Order: sequence, then structure tokens, then C-alpha cells
Amino acid sequence: MGMPSGTELLIIFGIIILLFGAKKIPDLAKGIGKGIKNFKSEMKDETPETAATETPKKVEESEKVASSEKPQTTTQA
Repeated sequence: MGMPSGTELLIIFGIIILLFGAKKIPDLAKGIGKGIKNFKSEMKDETPETAATETPKKVEESEKVASSEKPQTTTQA
């Protein structure tokens, strides 16, 4: 199961053109490009200092008690 061959790629692209139309494909590609660009810029903005300052949430005593209680059973009518 490797990469699709040339004829398989042509068939896939043909189906995509039939589904979306030739006018929508550039808009689709533009949107995907913007999404990737935004993702990369957000990854670049996060520095190790900001990641280290975020502390994990402590589990409070009431949450421990709530999780250790047995669930109540219900009777079906």
C-alpha cells in the first residue's frame, strides 16, 4: 500500500473536480493554506517559558470524594 500511481491520482482529481467544481477548488486550497499558516504562527508564538508557567490543575479533595463514591443504581419501571 504505497502512494497511488499516476492514473489513480488523475481519477481522484477528476472526482474532486466533479464534486466541488472547478471554481471552488482555488478557494478551497486558499483556505487550507491560510489554516496551515495560522497553525505555524501559533506554534511559533508559544515559547517554552509560557508553557512552563502553566501549572497543572490540582485535584481538590471534593473531587476525589465524588469520584470514589459508588454510583447510585436506579430501578426501571
